[in-house]
Amino acid sequence: MAKRNPFGNIPGLGDMMRQVQKMAEDTQKLEIELANERVEATSGGGMVKAVANAKGEILEIKIDPQVVDPEDVEMLEDLVVSAVREVLQKGLEIKTARLQEITGGLDLPGIL
Repeated sequence: MAKRNPFGNIPGLGDMMRQVQKMAEDTQKLEIELANERVEATSGGGMVKAVANAKGEILEIKIDPQVVDPEDVEMLEDLVVSAVREVLQKGLEIKTARLQEITGGLDLPGIL
């Protein structure tokens, strides 16, 4: 007896639904992996370090006391912003590459 297609007369729909379900499962796993993957960036020759996860969440900021100058707070602010921007960009690159592996290069906005 032939296997009945629960999706009626639409050929391949069952296979497509299974692929979508697998992609959703893989995406959930990826979200956990991204949350656990640490990314680091520094500025000012290592005087300021930003640590984030690959989901784009800042986990810590380390500032070498030597760079803290009450007369030049603006420089410290710039170093922090620079390190944070870089660490977030690194995380985004990791996330994008991993998503492309799951989606086969399809652009699916809002998937993560």
